[in-house]
Amino acid sequence: MAENERVPAERKRRRPTSSGVVLSADLIVDTARELIDTQGAQAFTVRKLGAALGADPSAVYRYFRNTEELLLALADRLIGESMTGFAPSGDWAADLRDFALRAYRSALRHPQIAVFSTVRVTGRPHEQRAVETGIGLLLQAGYDDAAAVRHYHALVDTALGHAALDAGVLRLAPAQRAADERAWQAEYGSLPAEEYPVLHRVRDHLPVMAGSAVESALDLLIAALRSEAPGR
Repeated sequence: MAENERVPAERKRRRPTSSGVVLSADLIVDTARELIDTQGAQAFTVRKLGAALGADPSAVYRYFRNTEELLLALADRLIGESMTGFAPSGDWAADLRDFALRAYRSALRHPQIAVFSTVRVTGRPHEQRAVETGIGLLLQAGYDDAAAVRHYHALVDTALGHAALDAGVLRLAPAQRAADERAWQAEYGSLPAEEYPVLHRVRDHLPVMAGSAVESALDLLIAALRSEAPGR
């Protein structure tokens, strides 16, 4: 994705495009999300975005300095979606679990975007509000400032790490996912007990589908946080 480093003096287009659409930053982000969801991040270009908007590709740069800025805005949009409707209950541990699962599920709704959104720092309003909220919950639990920040990173990295992994599975072709599932059942499920006693013992539990591990990982982490919380 080639970047354009121009910073135009006027970043808003008030006149409709040739297709009659009035551009806005939100419309550009929404259209980019749709394109990446359907075609993948690697295939995304500003030229394709312009065509989808019915505008010259250069019009995008009235709102975003380059594609990097656009993709960060898109990643921030997903964070905003994850926080929509989040309402702390007063139980900081339950709220942290909800907070982390929201981030995970938002990424999984857009696996093609998650390939880059889960590893970036947007520095934008939605992310800023999310970080404020997450660290605030840990301060509420009684952790000191340094510990709250450290545990926040551990929590979010756990959720987004699982999201990145599971998004990778979802980006596989259906035939590839099916082949992996068959491998768990046909190969690991049929290993001889004499040579692989552990795998033979747990063979019925081996198939692991996307999303099946994140809740267990978060539960372990939050249980540890609850047991160590100074204000418990």
